[in-house]
Amino acid sequence: MRDLLNRPLRSLRLSVTDRCNLRCRYCMPEAHYEWLPRENLLSFEELTAVVDAAAGLGADRVRLTGGEPLLRRDLPALLRRLAAVEGLRDLALTTNGLLLADLAAPLAAAGLRRITVSLDTLSPERYRALTGRDALPRVLAGLEAAAAAGFAELKLNTVVLAGQNDDELPSIVAFAKEIGAEPRFIEYMDVGGATSWTPGAVVSREGILRRLEAAFGPVEALAKTSAPAQRHRLLDGTVVGVIASTTDPFCARCDRARLTADGVLFTCLYARSGIPLRDALRRGEDPAALLRAAWSRRTDRGAEERLRLGRSRLPLAPASALREDPHLEMHTRGG
Repeated sequence: MRDLLNRPLRSLRLSVTDRCNLRCRYCMPEAHYEWLPRENLLSFEELTAVVDAAAGLGADRVRLTGGEPLLRRDLPALLRRLAAVEGLRDLALTTNGLLLADLAAPLAAAGLRRITVSLDTLSPERYRALTGRDALPRVLAGLEAAAAAGFAELKLNTVVLAGQNDDELPSIVAFAKEIGAEPRFIEYMDVGGATSWTPGAVVSREGILRRLEAAFGPVEALAKTSAPAQRHRLLDGTVVGVIASTTDPFCARCDRARLTADGVLFTCLYARSGIPLRDALRRGEDPAALLRAAWSRRTDRGAEERLRLGRSRLPLAPASALREDPHLEMHTRGG
């Protein structure tokens, strides 16, 4: 199945909740948020039906997101359902790690293959300032449990913020190597709840690589894939990913869609609106037909359009717009 720009649907990001137990400055900086009504959330049966339909159309990768996905009750039960979907090659999850110490082993046993943990700093003081919580020890305990749980792959996600944590890149690489994880550095994006975003806060891929080269020597770029991260190899063989959605978008090879916890399908992270599927699913309509209709009309190149704004570029949505439509939030649509 291809969209109008000949891009296949290969990856589905499945948000299982819009709730989060952190208040990261770059994602959820506001004092108040409008939450999705719990009765609107898709059931495990409905989520599995959508994944089964997507797999039948060629999607072979699913990543569970949020919000914070570990806040969804009985999540291992959902993973067991998804792991049994025919044609699904990869089942992954992104988490902030606060609840991971107790859940890493059950998640692995349920069929989760890969896990990515957000870690923007190794400093307790900075962690508190960036996330609004004094919880770095809980994240480190979760990482220890994840390293012991036997996942096929463990990654660290770090959003790089100019003047706030960009001096920690070498330390995070060293820490990731120590625990057997692959670090990925992410440019600060102007999407969703990033109401305080400014171009000056962005550390570009080139800036990230300069910092790595200063610490580790020459960095070799590896072959590009459809994944958002461009991977690089350091002299000692360590592999580091950089996601440059802000300064060097990968729209031309983007093969992913996002489903919110209440069943709204987004075919681009920057889309101003999505396609509501929940009521159609509950009327008994074929989820494969719904996905096919949505993807076949897709022309999104949102990150490229944002880049073309140049000096006039501002955050995607002000706080007032986010309150009116929570589906604009990154934590709702599963960034």
